[in-house]
Amino acid sequence: MSVNERSATSPAVPASKGSGLKKIVAASMVGTVVEWYEFFLYATAATLVFGKYFFPATGNDLDGIIQAFLTYAVGFVARPLGGVVFGQIGDKLGRKPTLQLTIIIIGVSTFLMGCLPGFASIGYLAPALLVILRFIQGFALGGEWGGAVLLVAEHSPNKSRGFWSSWPQAAVPVGNLLATLVLFIMSNALSAADFLGWGWRVAFWLSAVIVFVGYYIRTHVSEAPIFLEAKAQMEAEQAVSYGVREVVRKYPKGILQAMGLRFAENIMYYLVVSFSIVYLKSVHKYDTSSLLLALLIAHLVHFLIIPQIGRLVDSWGRKPVYLVGAISGATWPFFAFPMFDTKSPVIIVLAVTIGLCLHGFMYAGQPALMSELFPTRMRYAGVSLGSQVTSIFAGSLAPLLATAWLKDTGSWLPTAIYLVVACAVTTVAVLSLKETKGIALEDVDRADAEREGLAAAAAR
Repeated sequence: MSVNERSATSPAVPASKGSGLKKIVAASMVGTVVEWYEFFLYATAATLVFGKYFFPATGNDLDGIIQAFLTYAVGFVARPLGGVVFGQIGDKLGRKPTLQLTIIIIGVSTFLMGCLPGFASIGYLAPALLVILRFIQGFALGGEWGGAVLLVAEHSPNKSRGFWSSWPQAAVPVGNLLATLVLFIMSNALSAADFLGWGWRVAFWLSAVIVFVGYYIRTHVSEAPIFLEAKAQMEAEQAVSYGVREVVRKYPKGILQAMGLRFAENIMYYLVVSFSIVYLKSVHKYDTSSLLLALLIAHLVHFLIIPQIGRLVDSWGRKPVYLVGAISGATWPFFAFPMFDTKSPVIIVLAVTIGLCLHGFMYAGQPALMSELFPTRMRYAGVSLGSQVTSIFAGSLAPLLATAWLKDTGSWLPTAIYLVVACAVTTVAVLSLKETKGIALEDVDRADAEREGLAAAAAR
């Protein structure tokens, strides 16, 4: 009998319901809002500020932006390492303590970024310190996403896992929206010189306040029953292993599939929210406040649409919804950049918003789909590896490559072709999956136990 067939008949550990599940969702979301506020703050500041503040002038603004994006990429390189370390901790000790640790690390590193002197003050030591803090920030974020989405996915009812686990995803645009809002207010309230000199720092310092909120809320959640059962089994049976080494050895296909799912989604997101700013600012000299306002509107719509797509993931299935995003996402640059070239504020906002909506069809279902690829004893490690390793050659390089191509060719066409190829890769990954709509995570564990010959777990 297949895993899908068993899920229809086998009993599941009672999932959190009502206010209990909502509390879990809120704890996951608040922490994710804080984490992504800080991470996206860096992305926006790299585009608007860091190229001028932390690097020597060359006479071409794109050179500074490319250098800033290189430091931005450092965080993506650090994320898989964080995924390995925190994935191991999360599968052994629990999702809750891991998430409490990651939020503190990101909060401290982001606050310190706001304290750094610039190139004019300490020369090349300035970008060196920025790179170190960026690495620490990315390291912590590498362990954040997997834990946040699994905390919800493992508490969710089987029939609505797509909807409930999409809420942590919806928290990402909220964090981005807050970061953009703070920068928007500061850029409007201050002169260009003051904003570049000290105004941008305020947004980084605010992380010290909101990180306490996220940490406090995360202290009041509990682990999912399915994780507690898996932990007890690992402690009782020494033959049962967990974590990174085990998932690489036993589920390499699942990791590759998760990486394929992430590829186009990650590239598209950073093209929409980061490279769009570069294009509009360098090609059309669009002012900073207008760009930030466009992103504010787009992030708000992104937040609203993700849970609704999560409902479609539960009703249509994981694969059809993801395919809509992968295929339609490939078309975005071919109409978005001509829309940017109109220089019309309304049309520009529409282009960015459509891009994030198409992205949502891939993004909303990721937690449910990826959590169903791996058994509980190695789920944190598998999900973190699959999502974070991809970021090294996807999201980290996307704005950097696109900016370099724009500098060399003056055209957006190479970037459009790049996204088409990425979407083709993700489409193949989606087609390789089995549909897991409505599956019980207990059945994923049972299939794993039968595969390993663990009779006690198989009988559970």
